This record gives sequence, C-alpha cells and structure tokens, in this order.
Amino acid sequence: MSRGLAPLSRELVPLSRDLAPLFDPVSVAVVGASDDPAKYGHAIAAQALRAPHRRPIHLVNRRAGTVLGQSAAPSLSALGEPVGLVVVSVPAPVYEQTVDEALACGAKAIVAVTAGFAETGAEGLARQRAVAEKVRAAGAVLVGPNCLGIADNTTELYLASDAFDLGGVALLSQSGNLALELQLAFAPHGLGFSRFVSLGNQSDVTLVDLVRDCARHDATKAIAVYAEDFGDGRAFAQAAATAGKPVVLLSAGRGAAAARSAASHTGALTTSSDIVAAACRDAGVELVRTPREMTAVLAALAGGRRAHGRRVAVFTDGGGHGVIAADAAEAAGFAVPELGPGVQEKLAGQLWGPSALGNPVDLAGMGEQDPMSYAAVVRTLLDSDEVDAVLMTGYFGGYSADSGGLGGAAGTLGATELEAADSIARAVRASAKPVVAQSMYPDAPSCQNLQAAGIPVFAAIEDAARALAAVVVPENSEGGDGGGAAAMESLPDAAPPMTDTGYYATRVLLAEAGVRFPASAEISSEAEVREFARGASGPFVLKALHLLHKSDAGGVVLNLADEEALVAAHREMHARLSAPSYSVEQMADLAAGVELIVGVNRDPRFGPIAMVGLGGVFTEVLGDVAFALAPVSAARAEAMLRGLRCAALLNGVRGRPAVDVAAAAKAIEQITRVAAAQHDLAECEVNPLLALPSGALALDARAVPLVPPSHSDY
Repeated sequence: MSRGLAPLSRELVPLSRDLAPLFDPVSVAVVGASDDPAKYGHAIAAQALRAPHRRPIHLVNRRAGTVLGQSAAPSLSALGEPVGLVVVSVPAPVYEQTVDEALACGAKAIVAVTAGFAETGAEGLARQRAVAEKVRAAGAVLVGPNCLGIADNTTELYLASDAFDLGGVALLSQSGNLALELQLAFAPHGLGFSRFVSLGNQSDVTLVDLVRDCARHDATKAIAVYAEDFGDGRAFAQAAATAGKPVVLLSAGRGAAAARSAASHTGALTTSSDIVAAACRDAGVELVRTPREMTAVLAALAGGRRAHGRRVAVFTDGGGHGVIAADAAEAAGFAVPELGPGVQEKLAGQLWGPSALGNPVDLAGMGEQDPMSYAAVVRTLLDSDEVDAVLMTGYFGGYSADSGGLGGAAGTLGATELEAADSIARAVRASAKPVVAQSMYPDAPSCQNLQAAGIPVFAAIEDAARALAAVVVPENSEGGDGGGAAAMESLPDAAPPMTDTGYYATRVLLAEAGVRFPASAEISSEAEVREFARGASGPFVLKALHLLHKSDAGGVVLNLADEEALVAAHREMHARLSAPSYSVEQMADLAAGVELIVGVNRDPRFGPIAMVGLGGVFTEVLGDVAFALAPVSAARAEAMLRGLRCAALLNGVRGRPAVDVAAAAKAIEQITRVAAAQHDLAECEVNPLLALPSGALALDARAVPLVPPSHSDY
C-alpha cells in the first residue's frame, strides 16, 4: 500500500497551525466512496462509517445510488450542507475540481489520497503547489496528496484503510504498510495508537506541523515517525526537542551516496546517516533502524521510568544468559560493575550457596527452589544506590507457561511465579528506576503480568538492552519525558554574503570572530617572500593559494628554516604550479599539540552541520569525527572532543603534555557560529586546528561557496 514519494515542497508555512479541523472535524465527506473493494475509496468509506454517532458521514460517488448500504450523493454540492473534512480519492484529472468544490462547500480540512503529482515530475509538482496555495488561501489545511489517510482514535475519526488499536502512540509515516506491521508488533506490549497520519507529499501540512500538534495532544504520550524526507529537517529537530514527550524516528535512505560529490574533507565525511544521527542526538530523538527496534524503544518509554546513569545490574537464573546479557548491556553503552560488599551480603542472605552475587547476579537454580527469590533480588537491586537500572534475563515465565495441564510441583511453581511477578511489579512501582526483562517465555502469564505493570518483556536480549538504553537520561539533558534533548543552539542571523571565498578572506572572517592564526602574508613575488622572512623568525610554511586540497597537489611545504630555504621553495613551487599567489606563514610546532579538524557543511534539509575530529593530512584515513547541528557551544564542542576514539591524545600520551581542550572548544564555537551565519557557504573548514598546551591555533582554512539550485530542481 506504500507509494513512491516525491521531493517535498518548500513553501513557507506558519510556525504553528491549528489542526483541529483535521483531527476533530464537525462532519466528513468521502469523495470517491465505492462498493468496489479494489478501490481505496471503499476501504476509507468503510472505516469512516464505524463512528456515525460521532459526526455526520457523507459518501460521494458520481453515480449516486448507495455505497456500503448508505445513500451516496453525486457531488459535494449536492449534499446541500457545509462539510468539515473532505477525503479526496478520485482520479488525478479531477483532483483540482474536487478540491475547489470542497473549499466552496466550507471544508476546513482535506485528506488527499489522489496520487500523480510531485512524485511524477515538474508538471505534477506545479499542480500540487497551485492546489496547496489555494487551500491555504481559503484558511484550510491539506494532508497529501499521495497519502493513505489519517485516523484519530481519541475523536473516533477513522479515515485510513485499517483499524488501529487505541493507545498513546501517534504514528506519522510515509508508509502505510509500516503502520500495519507496527500494530502487530505493538500488541504483545499493550501499545496502541492515538493517531495515524500518512504523510504523503506534504504539500501543505508537513511532518513538522504534525509533530507540533501531537506534542499538544494530551492523549499522545509518544510520537513515532517514519520519514524518507524531512523537508525542513532543522525545524523537525526543533519541534522534536521542544515536544515535551518522546519522539522516535525510523529514517530510511541514510546511505553515503550524498557525500560522493563533496568538495572538501568535511563534505566527504558527512554522510546523510551522520546528519540524521547528529540531528537526533541534539534534539533528543531516539533514532532506530527497524520497526522491531522502534517497538522495543516505545515499549520501554511507555513505562515512564528513567535511568539517571548507565550502571546496570544483570539478573539471571542461568550463567549463559547472564554472560550474554552482560555483553549486550555493554554493547548498548552500559557498565556492568561488580556490586559492593554490602549489596552482595544482602543478596547472600536471600539466595543459596551456588548463587553468583557479583554482577551478573545468578540464581543458579534458586528459582526452582523458590520463585519468590526473583522478587527478592529485584527489590534489593532497585534499593541499591550502586545500580541505575536492572536487566532481568532467562527462564522467568517458564514456570507459569502452559505445561500441558501438569499439576503437582509444576503447578505450584507456576502459581508462585505469578506471585513473584506481582511482587516484582510492586517493587518497580515503588521505585523510580527502570526494569527491563528478557524471557524465553515472553507470552507466559507471569510475563504478561510484568508487561501490565509497565515492565517491558522481550524474547531477544538485544531488544531488551536497546529498550533499556532508550530510557537513560543523557548527562546533558534536563531530564523528563521529552527524550533528553541536548541544548540546541539557535541559528545566528544571516551574515552578509562573502564576495571573496579565498584563503585570506576566509582567514579574516574567522579571525574577526576570535580564531587565532599564525603570522602570515599573501605574496606574489620573490621580493615579497624575502620581505616577510626578514620581518619574522622561522621556521616557515609556504602554501600555494587557490587550490582546494593544497597538500595533495604538492602545494604545501613545511619546516623551511630560514629566508633562503623559503625563497628556494617558492621558486620550485611556482615553477611547478604557477599559482597566482602564495601564503608565507610562521610555522607552529606541530609536535607540541594535537591536530584537529573543524568543518561545517550546509545540508539542504538540516542546515549547517558541524564536524569535529582528529585532523591533519590523515583526517579521512582515520575517520575519527563527531557531528552536531551547528553552531555548537563550547561546552558541546568539548563533549564532542572528549567523545572521539582518540580523545586520550588530548590528555597527553608518551610524555607529551595535555592540550588546552577548553581553548580548542572555544575556537570550535567561533568557527561553527561564523559558518552557520554564512548562508552563502556550502562548506567552511579549518584543518588543522592545532590544540596546544595553552591555546589553539588555526593553521589552514577554506570556504566553498553554495551553488544556487537550478529552477528545475524540486
């Protein structure tokens, strides 16, 4: 049921839109309603008729007669009364006519199922835009075209092809089939939908509009998004960061192809995947890769408890399960620390001799002796200030699972396990810490009791570990249920365009913002080379200007000891490259610091994206970089640096001194703020930025102008 999607229209829309006419209309008309099950108008009409008591439901078919046993009007105007929302499921040639009639009949919301517009090319895009402009001029809203309908379970609005179970998740999706898959995956966890919106081409109502509206919707507890194109990605990130409730994103098409034509190191390393991940990290959005992972994350978030640290206690009834769970927890970013003597002593009083107490905590058969030992251990772990969360794994649930009607000991163990599940539920309700479980028997009655108490249970340990990771409050967040967003910096006002993007013009721009550079001069003759050398002390650097990758072209020579060495290097380089001008600079002591790279790439969806990493000539080989929405604050920049794989270099290794990370972070703040303000630049880069024991020095800089899009692009 999913369709090909067109690039999004970029028209400006109001910052906040009233979508009440869309989700709670006074009446509904389905144009294109049909008795033919092969037509989409049949499925939507059938769903709409599920709630005739809530609002008038009108069916429109050009042949009139009856549809699904209800009288159908031949046109909207034939209804003889205003309509609130109109579903348009008609052939593309009569789309405009139908929308015009809907607006004439007073419609304030339109759901356009009809396809054949921007996804077909420029002509279709023009038609789509013209209709959207007309709808906005009439004060109405439009979802689509090329969408698969909407539903709001809280207002009994059913305008999609299928029914969705009631729950707290609003799904905003560019795939209809994904909603059906999630419905099946949600059921074991007691999850359901507050709303469903098929985004379609987003010619009018956009993903950002819907996220903002769902953030205000009391019955929506979490927002799930499947998106193949974000339109205004920066606005999406901002809406998600301020939603006040979790936002979970399943994003498709995040491959590396977009980086292939990049003009500098920054562009070559900034893939679509990096950009989406950076935006999600900064906005506090949970980024997932599959519907299964989305389900695990939403199930954990529905429990409402948050972990304020990454110390997890793994609790099992079998050594193998414990070891595998500990590995899964560490892979998900948790620490599995050995429990202290006090906690181990308390556990020892609850368990028996063979039990392992250090972490993982292993019952080692005690569960069969007394299933209530599960509850005792969970309570002890939750009470410990050495533990932020509990990951329970193994056989729990097996005793209460259907054993073919066996009585005796099996029946007694099952009943006791149910009591243990209730006791665990009480312990979790009394604690602010999360508990997530993996069971070989996730459908067993005792596991269902845990699910009902807000303790998610999974069949796979990797799902349980991922779920637990979703409820950790990041260190740089304000907490709460909003997803733990890092502080997003506001975009600076646009600066005047650069009339010159050459090396020296870029240096001047950055230096005016406070970035430090070595003493230098632009020269075009041997006499100017000698003049600079006589007024400064060596060693020197010589660079050929107007080359993007100077090192690769042999346009950089280092460690020129004195005037004569500098003059000789200039003669040789000029004979080989014939560059129009050169830069001569005092050379910094590279051995005294760590070379970093700082770049900003302007993405058409998310705006300026900052990249920070290990720099120098091996930047692309090492690939040790981090990304964030630009500009970044000094505090955020320092966190990015500390998170690099080679971060230990910043602290000093093999007798080298530690570098001034605070100064480097301040320079990163200055560079990214300048670049974010230059809307005329596709890329701006400093490589290397030399972090020294005291201060930071920019040793090279480049700017790449933004090429305006062709009028034929869409």
